[in-house]
Amino acid sequence: MLNNDDLLDALAKIPGPDGRTPLASSGALSGVNIRDGKVFLSISVTPEQATQCEPMRLAAENALKALPGATGAVVVLTAERPPQEAAKEAQRPAAQGHALSQGSGADGIRKIIAVASGKGGVGKSTTSANLAIGLAQLGLKVGLLDADLFGPSQPRLFGLSGRPDMNEGHALKPMEKYGVKVMSIGFLVPDDAAIVWRGPMVMSALTQLLRDVAWGELDVLVVDMPPGTGDTQLTMAQNVGLAGAVIVSTPQDLALIDARRGVAMFNQVHVPILGLFENMSYFLCPHCGGRTEIFAHGGARAEAEKMDVPFLGEAPLDLMIRETSDAGLPVLARDPEAPQAKPYLALAEKIRDALAHEPAKRAPKIAVE
Repeated sequence: MLNNDDLLDALAKIPGPDGRTPLASSGALSGVNIRDGKVFLSISVTPEQATQCEPMRLAAENALKALPGATGAVVVLTAERPPQEAAKEAQRPAAQGHALSQGSGADGIRKIIAVASGKGGVGKSTTSANLAIGLAQLGLKVGLLDADLFGPSQPRLFGLSGRPDMNEGHALKPMEKYGVKVMSIGFLVPDDAAIVWRGPMVMSALTQLLRDVAWGELDVLVVDMPPGTGDTQLTMAQNVGLAGAVIVSTPQDLALIDARRGVAMFNQVHVPILGLFENMSYFLCPHCGGRTEIFAHGGARAEAEKMDVPFLGEAPLDLMIRETSDAGLPVLARDPEAPQAKPYLALAEKIRDALAHEPAKRAPKIAVE
């Protein structure tokens, strides 16, 4: 069984953040966890050291992977940055100064799209799951990355559990169901575990979920984003060549206000908006068939016209969608011909057609003054 002494011995020959002191005794190790032979390690550095310490991070990860009994290792850099500095960095224009990143490192993935929302509770993860399944049903090779690290939903939506295997190169193998390759932090931590990470750890973990996963050849990778416009969204926009973003909203004004913020954020970092999708658009009574527009109706369509972005359709608030999602059998996988499934299949068709006309992108150059 691995223990902390084994880890410290493996890290003793690696220079720490200052380039001289051994990492094991540098005082930079801020978190160590061993679960089922897999090692999770965080290293504290200053924001200014983050780029230059990447070789150190990689060397530590390789050293831990090589330990007898280790089934894998994930090493992340974590740092604190004053909130005002982070806000200034997010507002800097692209295509000026020094580029932080020019590619995603996810070889073999032709297109990456984000499914995002300005606020939680609008059905973004359900939409992501059904969109990915719909694209697979249309004949595409599809992956789904659950980037909502603090509230991963895709393991439940796909009815997947357990820990992913690793290939000979120590890369994680995504789980697969309904023709979709799925990876989520939910496969790596217990269901009831609270992930309490600062922004840099989130960014490092996301980068590794892209880079250290054996996705293989994919036509499209769907990324289920967390709600809001924070670190995760900026990390994906800055470090990954996103082909576009789908914004999910419900019809009421409060949700649409946040949807506007999501559109504005992606516009700011030069990610194309593939369109706006209205979820929980209306309710059909299962007994009488009467239609009730609980959250009003048509708000997303009107907002899409106002912002001059495509309107991608509307899905109902329906018991079948909720039941199939909770059961790990999304409605489009259970019954593609069901009326409740058709909006998602239509969404997949629109995204497929939009991506066919969207050239592959490299990540934008983000300025650092």
